[in-house]
Amino acid sequence: MTNERRRMTGVVTRAHLLKTVSVRIDHSFRHPLYQKVVRKSKEYLVHDEQGCRPGDQVRIVESRPISKRKRWAVEAILQREAEAVVAFVFLEAAHRGGIERSGHHASAAMRMSRLPRFSPR
Repeated sequence: MTNERRRMTGVVTRAHLLKTVSVRIDHSFRHPLYQKVVRKSKEYLVHDEQGCRPGDQVRIVESRPISKRKRWAVEAILQREAEAVVAFVFLEAAHRGGIERSGHHASAAMRMSRLPRFSPR
C-alpha cells in the first residue's frame, strides 16, 4: 500500500517550540530565459514527535492540518547534526538573546549585561 502524500527533504532551522520544528527546504532551478541558476528556500512549520535538533536533515511528509500553519510532519531523521555544533548554536542564540524570546529562561546575568548602564551624576 503506497500513499500519494508529498515528501520533501530539508534542514531543521529552529526547534524552540514543543513538538514543532521549523524546516528550510532549498530549491534550485535554471531560469528559463537567462539560464542562471536560481536558488529559493521556504520554511515550513513541521510537527515533530521524534525530537529533532537544529541542523538535522529530515524528510517531511504532508499531513492533515494540525494547526493554523502546520500541515507537515517529520517522517524520518536522515542525518543528525553533531552535538558540539548544536551546543555552539544554542550558546550563540543565548548570547544574542534569542532564547528569552522563545520562552526559555536565560540567566539573570545575561539579561542584566544587555541593559544600558546609566551612571548617577
